[in-house]
Amino acid sequence: MGRLIVEQITSVDGYAADAEGGIGFFIDASAVNAADQEQLHMLGTVGAIVLGARTYRMFADYWPGADPAREPVAGPIARLPKYVVSSTLAEAAWGPDQSATLLRGDGVAAVRALRGQVDGDLIVWGSLTLADALLQAGEVDVLRLRIVPVLIGRGRSFAPPELGERPLALRSARQFEGGLVVLEYATRA
Repeated sequence: MGRLIVEQITSVDGYAADAEGGIGFFIDASAVNAADQEQLHMLGTVGAIVLGARTYRMFADYWPGADPAREPVAGPIARLPKYVVSSTLAEAAWGPDQSATLLRGDGVAAVRALRGQVDGDLIVWGSLTLADALLQAGEVDVLRLRIVPVLIGRGRSFAPPELGERPLALRSARQFEGGLVVLEYATRA
């Protein structure tokens, strides 16, 4: 069984969304894209992408039309199977000729079951509600933080406040052009 990786893009002060729930603090993707080669290396172990409904909508609006020549991660994102945890979506189209698979019911149980069916790691990008539930259930093996060089002062943390203290083991820390830092932690020491 592969690992469950949760990756969040955050501000330096630990927010994954601003006070209104937006992600404008990292809309300038140049800092985030500085780590494309590192991201491609990580995606080499991934067997499927898992998203919550809100993040799925953002990804489905953008990634099916992204140019792999400009954004190298667009290739793996296009090829990898995609799963969407949602109780509200009727379907999960991905561009004109592809669909993501909907996972219904309890998100933690659905992801737990999926782990036994997919060859390779699972990655959850964003999807704060789903990531919260997975962190609380102790299902996350790797927490990756892509920290952009900005302070936003307030917003939505990448971890739920009721999580409490959880020790992590730093596995790697990398600095990239433009001030992006990628930290990778094992959640199970």
